[in-house]
Amino acid sequence: MAKDMNEDQELRCHLTQLLDWHDAHADFDAAVADVPAEAQGVRPDPLPYSLWQLLEHMRLAQHDILDFCRNPRYTPPKWPDDYWPETQAPPAADSWQRSVEAFRADREALKALVADPAQDLLAEIPHGEGQTLLREVLLAADHGAYHLGEVVAVRRLLGVWG
Repeated sequence: MAKDMNEDQELRCHLTQLLDWHDAHADFDAAVADVPAEAQGVRPDPLPYSLWQLLEHMRLAQHDILDFCRNPRYTPPKWPDDYWPETQAPPAADSWQRSVEAFRADREALKALVADPAQDLLAEIPHGEGQTLLREVLLAADHGAYHLGEVVAVRRLLGVWG
C-alpha cells in the first residue's frame, strides 16, 4: 500500500509541475512578461489573432476547464464565442495584467485540486461524459502549451521577444 501512496503522490507532483513546466519551452510567465502595451492588440499579418486574443483565450479556456472540474452545476460556454475575447486589443490599460493574474490564479486552483489526495484523479466527473480530473489537467496543460507557443511566435513576429 505504501508504494501505491508514493506513486499517487509522485503522479500528483508531476501533474502540478506540468501545469507550469518550463523544461521544454518558455513558461507562461516568461511568455507574457514585459509585452509593450502597443503590441498587445496587434495582429501580425497573416495571423488572425493578437497577443491579447491569445492570452484571453488561454485564460477563458483554462477557467472553463477548472469550472468543469469543480462545479456540479457547470454549464458549458458557447463555442467559439465565449472562448475568445470580443476585442482585438485589451479594452482597458489594466486588462492585460488582470488577465495574466486571473490565468495564474486559476492555474494555482487547478494545481491545488490535483494535489489534494481526496480528489480521485481517475474517477469520472459526475456531471461530465466520462472525463476525469486527470484528463482535464492534461487537457489544460496541452491547450496552454499549444497557445503559449503561439504567443512566443507572435511576439517574435512583432519584434518584442527576447
